Amino acid sequence: MPTITEDCIDGFQQYYSRPPEMPKKKSFKQMIYDDEDSSYFGRTIESWAKIGIFYIIFYGVLAALVAICMWAFFLTLDPRIPKWKLESSIIGTNPGLGFRPLPPVDNVESTLIWYKGTLPENYKHWTDSLDEFLAVYKVPGLTPGRGQNIYNCDYNQPPPRGQVCDVDIKTWAPCTKENNYSYHKSSPCIFLKLNKIYDWRPEFYNSSQNLPKEMPSTLKTYISELEKTDPIKLNTIWVSCEGENPADQENIGVVKYYPIRGFPGYFYPYQNSEGYLSPLVAVHFERPKSGIIINVECKAWARNIKHDRKDRIGSVHYELLID
Repeated sequence: MPTITEDCIDGFQQYYSRPPEMPKKKSFKQMIYDDEDSSYFGRTIESWAKIGIFYIIFYGVLAALVAICMWAFFLTLDPRIPKWKLESSIIGTNPGLGFRPLPPVDNVESTLIWYKGTLPENYKHWTDSLDEFLAVYKVPGLTPGRGQNIYNCDYNQPPPRGQVCDVDIKTWAPCTKENNYSYHKSSPCIFLKLNKIYDWRPEFYNSSQNLPKEMPSTLKTYISELEKTDPIKLNTIWVSCEGENPADQENIGVVKYYPIRGFPGYFYPYQNSEGYLSPLVAVHFERPKSGIIINVECKAWARNIKHDRKDRIGSVHYELLID
């Protein structure tokens, strides 16, 4: 007579006995559709329908909640006025200075402007880059909203509300397209641009008194002379470009600025007006020494623009090499 233990073992083996084997093709077919209970992948059509309806409702409600949250978020934003400004923003209150033309994209980390001789194919990249950069200044229609709202600003004639100042680069000879930006004469023009910070207002050095000692003497002289002849133009963010080291200062030659030596104050504050274009300064290097790299440092000057050569705050560095 079998013991209780043997009965348990027999029952266990009977309960967990291996199901009868069937051909792989039939097994695979039965996995997809089972004739016995009319199920697909182990579930009936009614079961799949319930699952489908659940997930449609679940993801529909989830998508609606996300859409409502995004709609409420965008109600708090203004398309033209940033939520965080000046000290509260990541950008801060110290605008950066940029230059054009830039080196080729395959050498994006470089700041070297280099070309050989006076043949067009040698300086073509640089003049083409300037053509592309300056196109929006020449053709108003390329900038959305720019056209009817252009205003001929002046120091005593700031732009009315809703209008933007014109930047007339066509008269900046020798730094014009028709003159190849003077690259064919081995005396290139470099364009400077101050980065835009919403609602930032410059504090001008509009007097020859109390100018910073670090300011180049040529710029100090320029401000002193302008103070006597045309003081209304003193409300300008001044610009200086000089050799970074003593050797560079000897090799850089004469430097001139067009249309004036800085960014006119009537362009500020920047308030994201439709069609606004940043003011530019064309820096013309009349006769830089050829065959040697010249390190150039350009600075923007205002009482609330700080300079730090290490972090390139308030200034920009690039090199010139003309073979």
